[in-house]
Amino acid sequence: MIDHTLFDPAAISEEIKAQNAYIIERLKGLPDQWSIPPAVVRERRAQGLGPFPPMPLSKRAKVETIDGPRGPISLRIIAPENPRGAYFHVHGGGWTFGTADEQDPWLDRLAERSGLAVVSVEYRLAPENPYPAGPDDCEAAALWFLREAQGRFGTDRLFIGGESAGAHLSAVTILRLRDKHGLKPFRGANLFAGCYDLSMTPSVVRWGAEKLILNTRDIRMFTDNFCGPDADRRDPDISPLYADLTGLPPALFSVGTRDLLIDDTLFMAARWAREGNAADLAVWPGGSHVFIRFDSALSEAALSRIDAFIEKL
Repeated sequence: MIDHTLFDPAAISEEIKAQNAYIIERLKGLPDQWSIPPAVVRERRAQGLGPFPPMPLSKRAKVETIDGPRGPISLRIIAPENPRGAYFHVHGGGWTFGTADEQDPWLDRLAERSGLAVVSVEYRLAPENPYPAGPDDCEAAALWFLREAQGRFGTDRLFIGGESAGAHLSAVTILRLRDKHGLKPFRGANLFAGCYDLSMTPSVVRWGAEKLILNTRDIRMFTDNFCGPDADRRDPDISPLYADLTGLPPALFSVGTRDLLIDDTLFMAARWAREGNAADLAVWPGGSHVFIRFDSALSEAALSRIDAFIEKL
């Protein structure tokens, strides 16, 4: 069973208590992101004016463009000398915001510590491009990644992962590769704070208005943007929690206890394991949504757990 003491407020470090209080107070002073056009919010995020602090760009990153189902797709590639594996990365941002260059330090870390060549996909964003645009781009980019990994990086030791909406799209991509192409190419999946039920789990519905990175309204708006007015939100291609999860790779599911999407991770990890797949579950006391975007001892512990998961596969 899950250790219930992880959810005890007493388990939260003073550092994380202070960090969460700072995040809540800071976000009170920002404009309502839903009163501003998405393009403007994206610009503000790029300037470090969103919920997360900006992260420095990698000096070794290269950008390549490939053909996609509805136009070109940009790929951000960060590769070490002589890679020992390759990692297909999908960024977060509620399917509405976010870019492939927002998390370069994490991708650099994977290159340096795990020897992985990382390919991050710049998929089309909602609401301008609702479902199935994002999943279609991720699928196309993943197929390119599978074709090119051996020739470009000299390896068939392949991984996939992402954060928040990126974890959702990673799960969808794994399922599409299996169901549409008969492919099961990945050694492991690193799924951090994903949203796997777009009809909304109890922890999302019950969270309320407090904005610790996200609140209930934010998830409702993000899912509306992604799904549009007509999509069945329990379609397995939209909410992978309801998919056939047999025959999938080992996965590390990570989430903080102060993340409103915590039920998504707990439910998905349980279903993953129930279908006979290896599943590691890392629950971090007090962690907010994608708390690894903030420097802390908790972030380092979570990132080290990811390093160790990849290293053993």
